[in-house]
Amino acid sequence: MHKITMLGTGLIGMFYTMVLHGQRSRDQVQVVYSRSADRAQQFAATWNVPRWTTDMAAAIQDPETSVVVIGLPNSLHEEAVTLAAQAGKAILCTKPLGRNAAEARRMLAAVEQAGVFHGYLEDLVYTPKTLKAIQSVRNGALGKVLWARSRETHPGPHSDWFWNKDISGGGAIIDMGCHCIEISRNFIGKEVKPLEVMCWADTQVHPIEAEDSAVGLVRYASGAVGQFEVSWTFRGGMDLRDEVSGTEGTIWLNHWLRTGYEMFTAVGEGGYVAEKAEGQTGWLFPVGDEVAALGYTEMFTDMLNALDKGTKPMEDFYDGYVVNAIMDAAYRSIESKRWEPVLLEVWRGAEDADAGVKLAEYDAQHFLIKEEKMPDGRTKVILKEKAGGRIVQKVLEG
Repeated sequence: MHKITMLGTGLIGMFYTMVLHGQRSRDQVQVVYSRSADRAQQFAATWNVPRWTTDMAAAIQDPETSVVVIGLPNSLHEEAVTLAAQAGKAILCTKPLGRNAAEARRMLAAVEQAGVFHGYLEDLVYTPKTLKAIQSVRNGALGKVLWARSRETHPGPHSDWFWNKDISGGGAIIDMGCHCIEISRNFIGKEVKPLEVMCWADTQVHPIEAEDSAVGLVRYASGAVGQFEVSWTFRGGMDLRDEVSGTEGTIWLNHWLRTGYEMFTAVGEGGYVAEKAEGQTGWLFPVGDEVAALGYTEMFTDMLNALDKGTKPMEDFYDGYVVNAIMDAAYRSIESKRWEPVLLEVWRGAEDADAGVKLAEYDAQHFLIKEEKMPDGRTKVILKEKAGGRIVQKVLEG
């Protein structure tokens, strides 16, 4: 059994506690911290948490807890991680790890120097569909991954601090691009080095200093490209989709707007529908088990099982640091309007990669480009001559 300090009482703190007290009920939040006494007291009563406080250091140093879960605004992550590492506690931190790579690097150094367990709470790589798809890719079902696209869009965050660039570190990219980038890294291979980023972003709708829409491309050493699309301007709820394309196959994932549960109501559902749902009438798309569908259940199971076994979780602070470095390159690209290198002070993956075009043999004289069955029953084969490089075709009778 793990006794836990929960830092934060917002939506994320609620989701985290809901999972901890549900799926693995032997692991319990024993103390909760909030900057608001009223909110801390209410949260403790709702979730049967024995102790609450508005003193972060006291919450972290509580003598009965051994795990600190950080669900705070981005500007408070480094302070919380530093205090928890000094206290010798296991640390699980929500995304993004830092507001930039420099913060994330310092947090990684703090936990590694202290020798404490660290997990990066990137829930969207833990959705059941995503975990299944990642395993299929690792089993070779798609061949070599060439392109991974991840999209998260919705009408905007639920708390004021997200919209404040000084507190959050950015806009839609720092909020949701971190999800999309790490999803693509899992499909392309986290051992494959991200090289450079090209990104467009703008503030299209909201009166804020940060971007509310962005599209970016991340080029990897293997030749693969990761594409992220994020927006706080999308109307109609939350759109979570991923696509993966390889030499031997394709995967499409739709996590949210098309949940398999569709309902029309003229009078209203009468309660909560789903995160970021914009309406109560008309066509609605409720979610059966929201925390499971968003990956929280599998995420905490992996984190706490790894802590029990003394092993590395699927996502740790190093992953958070790499994601921050990629986002830093995206922000530089927005300003320069050109490809910007991913600057990694620490890289623990491969330095070389299996890049370039693989030539498939057709016969002694030709490489195979494509083979396709035509409507008339014949087969057309597109070939490249080995000797001169000329592109030719052959038509084979059915």
